[in-house]
Amino acid sequence: MKFRSESVIAHPRDAVFETYRDRLSEVAAYLDDIKAVNVLARGEEDGLVTLHNEWIAARDVPPAFKAFIKPEQLAWDDHATWDASAFRCQFDIRTRVFTEHVRCTGTDQFVEVPQGTKVVLEGDFTLTLDSLPGVPSFLLKRMLPQIEQFIVGLIQPNLEKTNGAIGRFLDDQGRA
Repeated sequence: MKFRSESVIAHPRDAVFETYRDRLSEVAAYLDDIKAVNVLARGEEDGLVTLHNEWIAARDVPPAFKAFIKPEQLAWDDHATWDASAFRCQFDIRTRVFTEHVRCTGTDQFVEVPQGTKVVLEGDFTLTLDSLPGVPSFLLKRMLPQIEQFIVGLIQPNLEKTNGAIGRFLDDQGRA
């Protein structure tokens, strides 16, 4: 499933890009459904910054899924490569639930516009569940749309909500 989002943040492109890349741990406080964003690894080479961030959701596991999903699995690993010269980021998100069945990749592009910075997020989300241990195939077929909706509900809206949080964070920092 392809997804795309565009929004404008009323701050300069350098500030928006650097905040996204370097200050998500602080921005997490501006996201009501995120408990934390932890930087697990950071590297710099040839003008690129690579990051491995752990996002932890502030949600409860829906009752229908408690047999399959543990609370600590409501997190995902965000592997990203940041190119400041192109104001671009490539990401690969790996969920902690159904890890081998979920693929979410994409790009963030930061475009200077008169109002500030347009953030263009494009990606691809794929869920492939042929089987789950202990789940009959007829039940899995009925559950698959709910599982997909639940996982997309954790990932995609947070990618979009982050733009608003970045703007509020920069407002509070007095960045113009």
